[in-house]
Amino acid sequence: MIRPLQFITLVGVLSIGILLIGLAPGSAAPSLQEATPTPIPNLSISDDYCLSCHGQPGQTFPLEDGSELDLYVDPEEHANSIHGSQGYACVQCHADVGEYPHPPFSAANRREATITLNNVCQRCHASQHTQAMDSVHAQALAEGNREAAVCSDCHTAHAVQDWVDEETGETLPSMRPVIPQTCAKCHSAIYETYLTSVHGSALTDQSNPDVPTCIDCHGVHNIEDPTTAAFRLQSPRICAECHTDPAVMSKYGISTDVLDTYVADFHGTTVMIFEQQSPDAETNKPVCYDCHGIHDIKRADDPEKGLQVKENLLATCQKCHPDAQENFPTAWLSHYIPSPDKYPLVYYVNLFYKFLIPTVLAGMGILVVMDFSRRMINLRKSRQPAPHMGEEPPTPESGHKTGLIEEFQSQIEEEITLEDESSGTDQPSQSAAETGEEVDHG
Repeated sequence: MIRPLQFITLVGVLSIGILLIGLAPGSAAPSLQEATPTPIPNLSISDDYCLSCHGQPGQTFPLEDGSELDLYVDPEEHANSIHGSQGYACVQCHADVGEYPHPPFSAANRREATITLNNVCQRCHASQHTQAMDSVHAQALAEGNREAAVCSDCHTAHAVQDWVDEETGETLPSMRPVIPQTCAKCHSAIYETYLTSVHGSALTDQSNPDVPTCIDCHGVHNIEDPTTAAFRLQSPRICAECHTDPAVMSKYGISTDVLDTYVADFHGTTVMIFEQQSPDAETNKPVCYDCHGIHDIKRADDPEKGLQVKENLLATCQKCHPDAQENFPTAWLSHYIPSPDKYPLVYYVNLFYKFLIPTVLAGMGILVVMDFSRRMINLRKSRQPAPHMGEEPPTPESGHKTGLIEEFQSQIEEEITLEDESSGTDQPSQSAAETGEEVDHG
């Protein structure tokens, strides 16, 4: 038999054992196990201390594949960067390095070194890192494409610049031409095509701040896969962000009705329905870039590809309608709503019908009301009893007009005559003879 004191001791030992098991490292949650604690930077180490070595050209580090990692940092370039100009120290990014000699570091090659060192950006830029993890670049990296872009590929490592106006939130005009040049590091063929387009040439040749760059269509950190059905269905809204802006389009005499006219068309209506109901479904209806191009968009009056040229427009229509004849595109009014200045014939025909159709419908409505009223009057009269012989017809004061009553009596007499004729022509004569005999005997 266990005594009370022994029981209490046993319970205490078991409790301590359970507590120790719960605190054991092996039982920790996976997320905590995998989490790497952020090292505390040693701010006593100045940038000058770091640049005393890394500011000298020729500093390299050997990698496992035999290549070398360049360790040189241009002091002036770093000082003019957003980090250097705002006083961020080297050790705030390289917190695990500290004083010399540095802790061991290894990487299979230069690309692996870049990807490994890139992880420090998320310490300060957590929201941008979260967005980037959902991007097509992060997806490609996770699938094994080690060339997919990471932070330093676009922003550089030690020459990071400020891209956005802090007051307006807009991209700085000076940085807009840099954006396609940055993307060209990986997408060089697309960049060359973009330079020949109406957008790219205006940006590079005229420094036009109104034309879109890569990030205006594709996004910045949360770049979507442009080959998906969902991206294709939502692409008209991307174009509409600029082409429905009156302040921008008025500078170039371009209609802002592009989205409205597209949605009103069968093509656009179908695409919008798919976007709302089945955003991942494929549709063969054209979106903006099917007709205008993607990175090679030309001016509307361009003699080779401009859609204001009838031959070019017909060739575009024939992509989906191979049997289209020469007059096929003439029914399309472009993205302009008819007005006295633009397509006046269509405008005035539409205006005529806007008055004609309501007038015709109103006239038909009046006729229906009149017919219904007459039928109701006739029905009410037919339900009233016929006047007896010797009685005077109702006067107008009784609520009936004399002319209507006479008409009613005439109808009754006609019905009686028809009934007599259907029963035989001799019966009325016989009745008359009998009536005459009664008169003679009287």
